[in-house]
This record gives sequence, C-alpha cells and structure tokens, in this order.
Amino acid sequence: MKKIAVLTPLDAEFGFGLAGVSHRVTRAKDVEGLLRKIIGEPDTGLFIIDEQLLKAIPDERLKEIEKSWHGVLVVLPSPERAEAEVEDYALRLIRRAIGYHVRLQV
Repeated sequence: MKKIAVLTPLDAEFGFGLAGVSHRVTRAKDVEGLLRKIIGEPDTGLFIIDEQLLKAIPDERLKEIEKSWHGVLVVLPSPERAEAEVEDYALRLIRRAIGYHVRLQV
C-alpha cells in the first residue's frame, strides 16, 4: 500500500503527523532536494506540498519532476492569501494542466 507524504513550511509543523501521514517541514531553500528525496521513495504514492514552498522551484523543474514520478502531486493552497492571489493560483493550475496561459474575466 502506498503512503501519503506531506511537506510544509516550519510554521505548520504539527497537524498532518496527527493524521498518520509522513509529515516533514522545511525551509524554502531546501525544498527541491527534499521533494526529490521523498518522491524517490518507492512507497510514496501521494505527495502533498504547501503552495508557499513551490515558489522556490521553477515551473519547468516542477513539471519535469511530475512527469518522471509515478505518484500524484497535490498542491495545498496557502491559507494566508489575498483575493487577487486566489485567482492567480487558479490560473497557475490551469496553465500547468493545459500548458497554456488563459485569461479569465469574471
């Protein structure tokens, strides 16, 4: 059975571990190395990463990591975002999914 791994910033140290998942905390500067280490573990099937940490990884490298991995990568939205950032997050998800920048007007 595959395991769930969660990677968050230091301010979210507790919580996910209480749910029984493998929870690690890191600084933004160390995120890419730790991300590669965790998804390199053969028993990890679902990897959840906090949105704040993704700012340290260029989109091209993140796409490369996703394509080379057999599991599912989920981005956990940051709870402290302004309204404009919510829309930006949705646009980033769409751009990653279809590979094209979309302009949305609501």
